[in-house]
Amino acid sequence: MTVHHAPPNFAAMPAGHHEHDPLSRRERQIMDVIWRAGRATATEIHGSLPDAPSYSAVRALLAVLVNKGHLKHERDGKRYVYEPLASQEKAGKSALRRLLSTFFNNSPASLVATLLDPKDVDSDELARIRKLIDQKKRK
Repeated sequence: MTVHHAPPNFAAMPAGHHEHDPLSRRERQIMDVIWRAGRATATEIHGSLPDAPSYSAVRALLAVLVNKGHLKHERDGKRYVYEPLASQEKAGKSALRRLLSTFFNNSPASLVATLLDPKDVDSDELARIRKLIDQKKRK
């Protein structure tokens, strides 16, 4: 079984480069399928996508995700099996850092203020947020 990571030209990129490559909607859907499954073939991924594009489009998107450094793949007989290079949590934190930087001048307080619009957050959710803040204060 041969394990393939990103192509050779990716090795010349700075470490963590993939954290700055945002995912398209379809790329995110593919990553969600793979995170849920742990590992999957192109056929399995294609079958799990909502309103799936063509099989060849899915294969092309998988190649993009490998090139961006989000996936690795290994040959298993005549097919490739794809696995994420980062956990969903780590990828989410990276996306949130980009969001903070791009829209909120790296200010978590500005982000939270935007999220706390009274018409979007009920009292139960506010209580959960208060509890999380209190727990962080104690640490």
